[in-house]
Amino acid sequence: MGRCPPVYPIGPLIRTGFESESDSSVCLKWLDDQPLQSVLYVAFGSYWTLSPEQLTELAMGLEMSEQRFLWVVRRPEIEINPNRFMERTKGRGLVVWSWAPQLRIRSHGSIGGFLTHCGWSSILESVAFGVPMIAWPLIFDQKMNAVFVGDGLKAGIRVEKNENGIVERGHISLLVKKLMGSEEGKRIRERIMDIKIAAQKAVSKEGSSTLAQVVKSWSSEN
Repeated sequence: MGRCPPVYPIGPLIRTGFESESDSSVCLKWLDDQPLQSVLYVAFGSYWTLSPEQLTELAMGLEMSEQRFLWVVRRPEIEINPNRFMERTKGRGLVVWSWAPQLRIRSHGSIGGFLTHCGWSSILESVAFGVPMIAWPLIFDQKMNAVFVGDGLKAGIRVEKNENGIVERGHISLLVKKLMGSEEGKRIRERIMDIKIAAQKAVSKEGSSTLAQVVKSWSSEN
């Protein structure tokens, strides 16, 4: 069996430009009015959706947590109206029914946490901006990514499903409170800030991800 070739990790690499502000002024203005690191950003990507039952549990969990949240729902056919949820959470919560500028949201000073489906780009951007996560994987490599976030990086908390595959409202509320307002949440925030600094060093001028350093590492192996 041949020798495994060396691997030279680089990154984290994220988009450097911000998206268009079209249709985003409402959510960004709302974030401007919120206290520092007080808002949980909730987004599950563009392709996968939750079942109606799970959507209700998520909505009720967010309400029960009594924490501020920004929830981006990109599928217009989805309805969220369990007992007038949006009316009762108006003021401390905002539901966006369209495209939203993820980079601008995650880098905003009022964002204190991210409930994510654990797509790899979402994780990299959260690390780059120092945003702790609630890891809620839906499919494919997202489950492995969630383990990496919670158990490897220790930069977030993983959700647990019941015997029917549902994440219950009480559990959601507990995790949101834990991430946003507990001592454990504070430790997770400190941990991801340490990772953020390490990531910045890696992609800095003298960092390990520069072309010169990669070439140097490659040359030393040959």
